[in-house]
Amino acid sequence: MLDKIKGALVGFAIGDALGGTTEFLTKKEISERYGVVKKIVGGGVWNLEKGETTDDTAMTLAVGWGILKDPDNPISPIGDGFLKWYASGPKDIGIIIQTVLSHYKGDWFEDAKKAHFDYLNELSAGNGSLMRCLPVALAYNDLAVIESITRQQSKMTHYDSLADEACIIYNRIAYQVLRGKELKKAIKDEIKGTTYESVLTGRKPTCRPDGFVVNTMKWVLYWLLTCESYLDVVIGATNEGHDTDTVAAIAGGLAGLASGFEAIPREYSDLILVKDELLALSLELAELNKSVDLR
Repeated sequence: MLDKIKGALVGFAIGDALGGTTEFLTKKEISERYGVVKKIVGGGVWNLEKGETTDDTAMTLAVGWGILKDPDNPISPIGDGFLKWYASGPKDIGIIIQTVLSHYKGDWFEDAKKAHFDYLNELSAGNGSLMRCLPVALAYNDLAVIESITRQQSKMTHYDSLADEACIIYNRIAYQVLRGKELKKAIKDEIKGTTYESVLTGRKPTCRPDGFVVNTMKWVLYWLLTCESYLDVVIGATNEGHDTDTVAAIAGGLAGLASGFEAIPREYSDLILVKDELLALSLELAELNKSVDLR
């Protein structure tokens, strides 16, 4: 279990660091500028250091550490982590999350609802809660608890139910894989009868891999279902264009969970600047997963 959890979090961060180089570029622009991005090189729109990650990994860490502070009621400490990160002046922060954090008055759910209606033109179905939800599936051993906390952590910033629906499907897949189910089988089982069933055809989605949570999730599932290795997943997502860091990170989280940490090449994992923190978090989440039962 520990190897899988380490693989999930470090695999996520590698996707983030790879995709951070190509974020906001089209597939054609990536090809013209870089050829094919296969290594972690930094740069990009955020002028990243080699191995530096973005808001995706920062908020994932905040969720993980928040859970550990109070597993029974993690929303408040998760929120404290979000606010601390926001106060640090991060390079990269999504519009929906920035809007909610900047208008936070003390009630995450009410403030997210207000932001949705008053400031965001009822457009809060972004991928910002999907990108950070994985630690919930790694921390708890009861699926009902995972679904409840997954939904709550999404609703903290993303009022639209499309966001929490995607998060729950993603974490249901993670729950199955952590317990030994093969990744592609877990995906197929969890997306039958959902909005995402169309990806089972194996054809590339017709939508752009942008910040809309449904589009992001379709591309994440596409890479996971059509690629045969962890690196194929994150490199494919990195070179497709648009919201590359988030798609590669989210896909890399499940691909890394399935492969385990030891199967991820060290030439990638050793470059991640927050690797030690991710490994420390992994150890504590694995311990919590073995012990917690909130039924």
